[in-house]
Amino acid sequence: MLKNKLKFAIPNKGRLSASTLELFELIGFKIDDGHKRLLSVDVAKSDLKIFYINAADIPEYVQDGIVDLGITGYDLVKEKGAKIKILKELNYGEGELVIAVPNNSKIKKIRDLQNKKIATPYPNLARNFLRDYKINADIIEMKGAVENAPFLGLSEAIIDLSSTGETLVINNLKEIKNILETTAVLIANHNSLKSKAKSSYIKTLLLRIESITTAKKECYIMMNASENILEKIPEDRQILVLDALKDVIKALRRWSETIG
Repeated sequence: MLKNKLKFAIPNKGRLSASTLELFELIGFKIDDGHKRLLSVDVAKSDLKIFYINAADIPEYVQDGIVDLGITGYDLVKEKGAKIKILKELNYGEGELVIAVPNNSKIKKIRDLQNKKIATPYPNLARNFLRDYKINADIIEMKGAVENAPFLGLSEAIIDLSSTGETLVINNLKEIKNILETTAVLIANHNSLKSKAKSSYIKTLLLRIESITTAKKECYIMMNASENILEKIPEDRQILVLDALKDVIKALRRWSETIG
């Protein structure tokens, strides 16, 4: 047991919250059902203390050592420029940071953004991207409902996170550039990793998480057939049977990915 519990920050709401709680249950940590009313909770029979924090703040909390570990979006880690260690991509909360414009916009390419107004909740990533392309644009920081900005006359384009693209379509927007792929990530404070006691517990925790994420990608198939049926399959056709089974396995894997 650790002398002091390991502090673990997880999103208190939003697109990563439910899947993160599910992950904790899968690795054997049942979190108090009253978590939505709590700021923190001790995880029973473990050395973990959970803190419910805004996902956007988690990278800096981990960087500054306020907490030892955290789960947040890769996009938020990059936006904050946090000096942390990414331990694991968790394969949920996937999305793309995209540049989008109204369907009737004359903006077709990146260079068309020169001297334009761009609304985004990701000002740092936006500036970095545009700097790489030597584009001078006016970045307008917005926290929500960014899709409305072009139609309110606030901007000519937006840079925002898109999970499926449906929100863009619904709001009569079209993507002109994908600038970042994102997913939920497990991150750690560098000093916590240097602590012998904490590092050992973190490695054990990471192993449990990796076991679950790996298991989700695998499937087990057993085929029962009598010997006389197998004997009837000519040798030159047996390879075709194996290829057919491979196709079944691929299909099952795609199905398992769609259900989480």
